[in-house]
Amino acid sequence: MNKDQVKGNLEQAKGEAKEQWGKLTDDRSTEVDGKMDKVKGKVQEGYGDVKDKMED
Repeated sequence: MNKDQVKGNLEQAKGEAKEQWGKLTDDRSTEVDGKMDKVKGKVQEGYGDVKDKMED
């Protein structure tokens, strides 16, 4: 597992927490920010996956 995969996983976890907080507080802006963070994390994790496969 490389650093991009780890950072992607952390970004997804942060996004999930932010999304849930937005739902709990009825704050659509925070909820949408969380969803965007999750997407960014998935993209970064995917980049790390490709990078990892290229190194093999």
